[in-house]
Amino acid sequence: MNDMRLTERAVDSKDVKIAARKVQVFYGETHAIKDVDVDIDDKTVTAFIGPSGCGKSTFLRCINRMNDTIDVARVEGDIHLDGEDIYNPKVDPVQLRAKVGMVFQKPNPFPKSIYDNVAYGPKIHGLAKNKAELDEIVERALRRGAIWDEVKDRLQEPGTGLSGGQQQRLCIARAVATEPEVLLMDEPCSALDPIATAQVEELIDELKQNYSVVIVTHSMQQAARVSQKTAFFHLGYLVEYGETGQIFTNPKDSRTESYITGRIG
Repeated sequence: MNDMRLTERAVDSKDVKIAARKVQVFYGETHAIKDVDVDIDDKTVTAFIGPSGCGKSTFLRCINRMNDTIDVARVEGDIHLDGEDIYNPKVDPVQLRAKVGMVFQKPNPFPKSIYDNVAYGPKIHGLAKNKAELDEIVERALRRGAIWDEVKDRLQEPGTGLSGGQQQRLCIARAVATEPEVLLMDEPCSALDPIATAQVEELIDELKQNYSVVIVTHSMQQAARVSQKTAFFHLGYLVEYGETGQIFTNPKDSRTESYITGRIG
């Protein structure tokens, strides 16, 4: 890479899980992300906030190369995971996505049994030698998704038969089944009712013990509740990034203050 300082910074600091420098994203002629620099810590919940269309989800999708699936998208700059350049041509995006799990806005269980939803990733990546090992992985993931007790007696029933909140926790269990190191969540509660939202938020708080969690949320209240670090995006720029308490109570940039107080958004 042309910027050795990035590599040293990312390798030297054990707290930094993801280091991004000068990241640009283009959709055809549209310049969606402009010059984003950020260090995302391990075992921390980082919230991306900002108005609709500000680039927060686009940047999130850079971290597991989901933008690769969009023909007109082009990503420039450097993103390192544990000091390794994730856009290096030698990096297999499928393997990267096993390390960087993703949970989407709408719960999207596969049209399979609850068991097979969770077992799918570990099977593809060869994480289990036999059925007993796979059973263990599935149980552990469902426990981490805080849904084991609700589904343990109905593992062969379809995942689509669960309630919305249960489906989202199943999707979180599916995402953690491949033992990822980073968990990306793109507005994971926006389709859920308040009770299910509270359950998922409680789960996010527990997940940070094992993962670097990055959550895009349109809810500033949610960002304040669940995150330790917050990044404010506006018009494709990362305007401000810091401790969540500081961003919400004493923002350094007037644009952040305007967004938080409801003057822009």
